[in-house]
Amino acid sequence: MTTPSTVTPTTPTTPTTPTTPTTPASPLTPTAPAPRRIDPSAAVTGTTPRNSFRETWVQTMAMAWRALKKMRRKPEQFFDVLIQPLLFTAMFAFIFGGAISGSVADYLPVLIPGILAQTALTVCMATGVQLREDMDKGVFDRFKSLPIARIAPLAGPMVADLIRYGIASVLTLVTGLAIGYRPGGGVLGCVGGVALTVFAGWSLAWIFTWLGTVARSAQSVQGISMMIMFPLTFLSNAFVPAETLPGWLQAFVKVNPVSHVVSAVRDLFNDGAVTAEVGWAVIGCVVVIAVFAPLAVRSYSRKM
Repeated sequence: MTTPSTVTPTTPTTPTTPTTPTTPASPLTPTAPAPRRIDPSAAVTGTTPRNSFRETWVQTMAMAWRALKKMRRKPEQFFDVLIQPLLFTAMFAFIFGGAISGSVADYLPVLIPGILAQTALTVCMATGVQLREDMDKGVFDRFKSLPIARIAPLAGPMVADLIRYGIASVLTLVTGLAIGYRPGGGVLGCVGGVALTVFAGWSLAWIFTWLGTVARSAQSVQGISMMIMFPLTFLSNAFVPAETLPGWLQAFVKVNPVSHVVSAVRDLFNDGAVTAEVGWAVIGCVVVIAVFAPLAVRSYSRKM
């Protein structure tokens, strides 16, 4: 009798997948950069506690460029620069010319330097108002977080405003020439008078800048500035001879810095002479800067 053989079942083999040979990475294939580790001690060593003079100057010019772009995007800021010289020069010349000097032509050598001083004072008044507006809107809060010199946001707009003073002064002179004014000082006298007016406006702007840092709102800055502008402008020799004023008022006119600026510009425009009035005007402007620039910077630094 034959014994049946036992058949063992075979397990089916799984087909093997052919392996793809790995190709070496091409040297042109971009690879992820390795993470860069920064040593904190080395980063602290590379910083400085204060900005250098060059860095402060560059940052100030950047803030000045910001102020110029702001003026370009808001043309209404140029109304006092473009409209006021044209309006005030023609209005005062034809209204007061005959009453004060007998004719418009005789009054223009007296009026044009006075209008220059008034225009510069009015234009620089806007510096404090715009500064207060930026502080109220929180713009300076963002400047606090930037690694820039603390004086740059204050000095930048002051530098940019020099262009506004120059435009207002040139337009006033051009308007006077259009209605018959002929300065005897020639081109050099006119250039000197305009330069002195710009410097005077820049120096007086420190008064309104200080007001912008201590006042509570832009409206209050504007109101206080108007109270300062009108006495300085009209209680001077800008529009009438000082000899025609009462004695007590003449005493104030003689110490008014605007009176010295007006007299100096008249000497430059009409005679082309650098007289003692030019020196007194420059000294008066320097004194104003020496007094109010530190006050403005100190008050501004407390808020920054």
